[in-house]
Amino acid sequence: MSTATYILGIVASLVTLVIVVELLRRRQLRERHAIWWLFASVLAVIAGVFPGVLSALAALVGVGLPVNLVFFVSIAILVLVCIQHSAELTRLEAKTRTLAESVALLDLRVRDLEAPPASSPSASPEARDDGAS
Repeated sequence: MSTATYILGIVASLVTLVIVVELLRRRQLRERHAIWWLFASVLAVIAGVFPGVLSALAALVGVGLPVNLVFFVSIAILVLVCIQHSAELTRLEAKTRTLAESVALLDLRVRDLEAPPASSPSASPEARDDGAS
């Protein structure tokens, strides 16, 4: 790989790291969601700064090309992010359903409390007759 390619990889991984840290700082990204992105960007910085580490790790694992190892690790991280988001979505759907049921029960209770009692004279059909007959 050329020097420009290494520099591009380092710059891209550092930009990703800075963006994730900035989103965390502004409270636009929660820590539990950012951990995989931080992990991936730190690995990318290490691989960009020390490309020999990636080659040695690929040889140790038995992967023919270091780029294949990068793709595999990237896909594995993305799968973990998807699993984490799916679990969070499932939890939020359960909470939403519980909240919707609670709101429906409270709404029914409010309607029952606001409705006039059935035994009062103003609630009877004769009392509500507008005199049209």
